[in-house]
Amino acid sequence: MGQIRAIVFDFDGVLANSEPLHLQSYQAVLDELGIPLGRDEYYSQYLGFDDVTAFRTIAARHGRQWSDEELSRILARKTVIFEDIVSSADVLYPEAEACVRRLSEAMPIGIASGALRHEIVAILQQAGLTDSFRFIVAAGETPASKPAPDPYRRAAELHALPPAECVAIEDSRWGIESAKTAGLHCVGITQTYPPHGLPGADAIIDSLDEFTVELIAAL
Repeated sequence: MGQIRAIVFDFDGVLANSEPLHLQSYQAVLDELGIPLGRDEYYSQYLGFDDVTAFRTIAARHGRQWSDEELSRILARKTVIFEDIVSSADVLYPEAEACVRRLSEAMPIGIASGALRHEIVAILQQAGLTDSFRFIVAAGETPASKPAPDPYRRAAELHALPPAECVAIEDSRWGIESAKTAGLHCVGITQTYPPHGLPGADAIIDSLDEFTVELIAAL
């Protein structure tokens, strides 16, 4: 694999400590629909999915069939709840801002995420980090979502580089699978799962403070 010349960040669970907030939002919506969702079930089964895939999978497992119109209403309700939670929370990890500013000075950076674009942009704008990123690949903007390779293939295209010259940073096995299948290097970070829950990562770190140019050069 060639020299790494660009970085692609996952968002939820890497830059933003937003997975617990997504869980709260899912639970609130599903409770209204009479469907229970426990923390362990969410983290083991649904965390790596975008909202559409997660809700469709949950519906199927509970013997429900939602029309496209019903699903649209459910997604809109989840968005309202999530945005209300985010508006009163400090969402970014403490090390995120310094990490983004440090690495964006060294090489181009982008985002490939299963989160909705407006959710990502709102959090970045709060932190004044929007201009640090060359692009965002968000939910619904590629033919398939993670763990399919499409989001990271698109990210490499937007960096105008071969995938082998990009590195991803991910917090879940679904994201690592997506990045590695697309041909990127991938660093796993233990902010959501322990090291054994990040199979296939080229390196594993515990904090964004450890995601440095030196680490990337050593991959």
